Amino acid sequence: MTMALVGAAGVAATDLLEPWPIKIVVDFAIQSKKMPGWMIALVSRIGEDKLAILAFAVASVAIIAVTGALFSYLQNYLTTSVGQHIMHDLRRTVYHHIHRLSLAEHDQKQTGDLISRVTSDIDSIQDFVTTALLGIVANVLTLLGTVVIMLFASWRFTLVSLAVAPALFGIVHLFTRRIKTAAREVRKKESALISTVQEVFSSIRVVKAFAREERAALW
Repeated sequence: MTMALVGAAGVAATDLLEPWPIKIVVDFAIQSKKMPGWMIALVSRIGEDKLAILAFAVASVAIIAVTGALFSYLQNYLTTSVGQHIMHDLRRTVYHHIHRLSLAEHDQKQTGDLISRVTSDIDSIQDFVTTALLGIVANVLTLLGTVVIMLFASWRFTLVSLAVAPALFGIVHLFTRRIKTAAREVRKKESALISTVQEVFSSIRVVKAFAREERAALW
């Protein structure tokens, strides 16, 4: 997970660097601004004209894209691997825990609810580990980096841009509470549905026999 966090930080860094080649073209090729010393040393190895600046910008695009792809691969590979191990361990733990429950507990719980715990609930945990967790980290790092760059470029424009943040936070908070409530209801309905299907399938002979009797009575 630590290496996956490094990959997420690398993805965030490459996302922040993606507009930089455009800045090179606009500032140094179109507006003919003076380049910093380290950039002059690099561009001089390619040439002395504006085509060299364009070539440097194109090379920067390629390097940023390849680096971002490598970090993204590292992040996805490691999070998927960790998610599979977590899912395996959790299913074994929950399965053995269900076996240790008392008969009274099994009388109170529906079988479909227990099956839902072992299958879909653990799948949700795996999805959170492999998709949401490091995605949140990468997005937070990207957002913080964007704010820092904007403050460095123009703090007035940054304050104007962030003025809508409190309103957006309030709207998101409002709908998040509703989504949580709806999601819990969905999980309950899914457990009830699985219980019904499991009971019908486990007693399929009785169900078919009852259906035949009903059809015979109708005739």
